[in-house]
Amino acid sequence: MSQIFHGSCLCGSIRFSVRGFQQQAANCHCTMCRKFHGAAFGTLVGVQGLNWISGQALLKDYVADNGTIRSFCPNCGASLGFRGKEAPLEAIELAIATFDEDIPVTIDAQIYTAYKANWCELNRELPAFAEGRET
Repeated sequence: MSQIFHGSCLCGSIRFSVRGFQQQAANCHCTMCRKFHGAAFGTLVGVQGLNWISGQALLKDYVADNGTIRSFCPNCGASLGFRGKEAPLEAIELAIATFDEDIPVTIDAQIYTAYKANWCELNRELPAFAEGRET
């Protein structure tokens, strides 16, 4: 029997559940993630078994100049997730801070560190990549 993990935006208008998580999860220091999340970095994770419990129709997207898509709640402004260029909503990587309970995710890298804020110190215990992950 698999566990179900729940999450929501700040105001609770958008609620979702997932059945699992991808193994890789990174702190992204790119300028867009920093601005979108209002923080030193954004931390997102791919999910399996995503179910929108409520508010899916409320989701708003910001499409950046490079085609990447960031989804948010129009009521409270909560940053919910990220998708690659032209990716469907089912491919969203969710912001781990939106989960309502502890989740079995371990941050394994720091990406786009070439763009990190000068006031942010990297975690020396995690691999750091100037751009995306190296293959």
